[in-house]
Amino acid sequence: MGGDHGATITLPACRAFLDTHPEARLLLVGKAEALAGFSHPRASVVNAAEVVAMDDPIEVALRRKKDSSMRVAIEQVKSGAAHAAVSAGNTGALMAIARYVLKTLDAIDRPAIATQLPNAKGGATTVLDLGANVDCSAEHLFQFAVMGSALVSVLNNDESPSVGLLNIGEEVIKGNEIIKKTGELLRSAAKSGDLNFYGNVEGNDIFSGVTDIVVCDGFVGNVALKTTEGLASMIGGFLKAEFSRNIFTKMVAIVAYGVLKAFKYRLDHRRYNGAALLGLRGLVFKSHGSADAYAFEQALNKAYDAASHNLLGKVQARIAHAAPLLAAMAEDAQIATV
Repeated sequence: MGGDHGATITLPACRAFLDTHPEARLLLVGKAEALAGFSHPRASVVNAAEVVAMDDPIEVALRRKKDSSMRVAIEQVKSGAAHAAVSAGNTGALMAIARYVLKTLDAIDRPAIATQLPNAKGGATTVLDLGANVDCSAEHLFQFAVMGSALVSVLNNDESPSVGLLNIGEEVIKGNEIIKKTGELLRSAAKSGDLNFYGNVEGNDIFSGVTDIVVCDGFVGNVALKTTEGLASMIGGFLKAEFSRNIFTKMVAIVAYGVLKAFKYRLDHRRYNGAALLGLRGLVFKSHGSADAYAFEQALNKAYDAASHNLLGKVQARIAHAAPLLAAMAEDAQIATV
């Protein structure tokens, strides 16, 4: 029910997803009257009387709308009726409700939002956090690295994905105190075999594909995400504009069309839609609010792949392996606070 377009987008995406996943089932959560026209043998409707609006404050979504489609969907995951929940709704509300209903995993303080951004190697770089946590400690960034490694191991079938720490330079001495401390923690984790830490990376390295994962705070990550979306839109606008101008520009556009179209496809953020909310005791995926049917289908695909490949179990296993280091960090933080 959420997002900018609601059921007019999500229902066609659900049908396309079911057509390409013959072993999958969907629970469509929302107002029964809005979903009445959808019929499929592997889909069923779960009624929810309320909807979280895109501009609803978190308090309203969490405390007052207890029968919202967003909350009911997440409760399906908690009860075991569903393996994952997907929403295009209000991001802040989704994170708050998911954290309240599902709770966080042991040793994880804050969930993080992780998604993939296209890189020059033809693949994608997983970046986290993308906006859930603007102010992060070194311990939080370390936890993001552990969770991101588990996610990429599922997505890429790689048990040792490389992790880069986003910084203003590659040198160890660069960055603020939080980044420097995070680097120390990640190097310690690399020595103990908990992570494959590459080192510091810069913003351009996200799109170069230097590492499989880039860890940063939510402010920086969200800026990087919006920049990618804006670049793809700019290229699309350029193609449209040049084909409508004079004969010379039309000829130039025709010559460059194939390259630019391929580049636009590579940067198309719809292909990478579906951000995982990592660190929860259940799988929740966030679709972009403005997603079209194609983009929302990709979010469904990601959630399905994560559930099929036991992402939650792998996250828990990696956290358990890193438990001594996480415990030591928590103890140090407590001593510093005292």
